Amino acid sequence: MSIKNILIAHSGSAGFPSSVKHAAKIAAKHDAWLTCVYGNASSYFEHVLGLTEDLLDKLGSARNEKIAAARDLFQQAAAEAGLAERSRFIMPNEIGKMNLPELARNFDFVVTGYHSNLPTDEFRVVSPDTISLQSGRPVLVVPNGYSTDQLASHALVAWDGKRSAARALNDAMTILEEKPRRVTILSVGSSFPKMPEGADILTHLKRHNVDAEHVIRPKSKGGIAEVIQETARELDAKLIVMGAYEHSKFSQDLFGGVTHEVTRTSKVPVFMSH
Repeated sequence: MSIKNILIAHSGSAGFPSSVKHAAKIAAKHDAWLTCVYGNASSYFEHVLGLTEDLLDKLGSARNEKIAAARDLFQQAAAEAGLAERSRFIMPNEIGKMNLPELARNFDFVVTGYHSNLPTDEFRVVSPDTISLQSGRPVLVVPNGYSTDQLASHALVAWDGKRSAARALNDAMTILEEKPRRVTILSVGSSFPKMPEGADILTHLKRHNVDAEHVIRPKSKGGIAEVIQETARELDAKLIVMGAYEHSKFSQDLFGGVTHEVTRTSKVPVFMSH
């Protein structure tokens, strides 16, 4: 899959600038179109607290100021990246009752920010795992304050051999195939089935001209998320690729269960698919 159509989901004033600038760099590199949507059209609290008309007007004015600021930041970043003619900011009234995952299905992938102190109501609209689950599109989560001149020079792929991990790796293949790039496959634990010769994940990547190494780390008391983060820091990885949440009726998938923690605490972008 070539990268030609990127959607930025506004993630609040704290996490938005980093995601916009990073997305603009990716779009410029791939000669892609860049679209930004501000989906936080109304507040959850407005619907449940029965606010007065005066307070609603004040909240509306404050929201309009936030939207204008987000649009200006996006347009500036797009112009600086040479994307003025290939960029568009979608206002909340343009999408109406359409939810963000519905819109995201018409793009290659979604870029959004993540900030641990982001207000629950503001972030609720653009929760990365929700977008990935409901849209069928991968999501790139950019940490607050993140900036780099090199786009994912080293990618760390969290691999447990399950469906969501396979989907994430395949969705990220265009990124992994770029040269020069170092790719490390990380597995946590030891309970992995032995694959027939020529049918393992390293061979699959090799046939895509991706030279990767496979690192197996033991589980730690801090959990799998901690192992992923520690390995990313140790190897100086600039991108983490992993599967998103996988819910069953009674339990949560092993790797899926750590996705939220990794995206919440990661210092580098996280590319996730469901």
